[in-house]
Amino acid sequence: MGTRLGLPQPKAFVDVAGATLLNRSVAAACVSGVVDQVVVIVPPDLVDDVRADYPPGGSPEVTVVAGGAERSDSVRAGLAAADEETDLVLVHDAARALVPPELFCRVVTALTDGAEAVVPGLPVADTLKRVDDTGLVLGTPDRSELRAVQTPQGFSA
Repeated sequence: MGTRLGLPQPKAFVDVAGATLLNRSVAAACVSGVVDQVVVIVPPDLVDDVRADYPPGGSPEVTVVAGGAERSDSVRAGLAAADEETDLVLVHDAARALVPPELFCRVVTALTDGAEAVVPGLPVADTLKRVDDTGLVLGTPDRSELRAVQTPQGFSA
């Protein structure tokens, strides 16, 4: 839902330089050349509006379905809408709209090379602290062991 952004609409529908984050994310998946179907999961009250943006017959086909109360419910709804012949699944967060199409390709390549699941990650540059419930610093994790997890995340269907 993107509530932390503090806007009246979900984060995926924020316009950035003439296109919503959702439209940019769908375009990146489509341009990658490794995606056969895109399932867009949106709040139930926005399904019809989003379907109007993606008429039938596109390549790849874009299917729009209603999401659920929790992220896991929404992913489950998306999986249920995927083609029966689907071998590989990528789950992408529309808020990460500037992900280059090449990342979709790298995730699919890793899957076709035998990985059961792929979660892209970036090295953490910030200093992080472990704290207790009072805010007392307990320690500093070794950054070399940490990654900021990204999407698309892929797995074998």
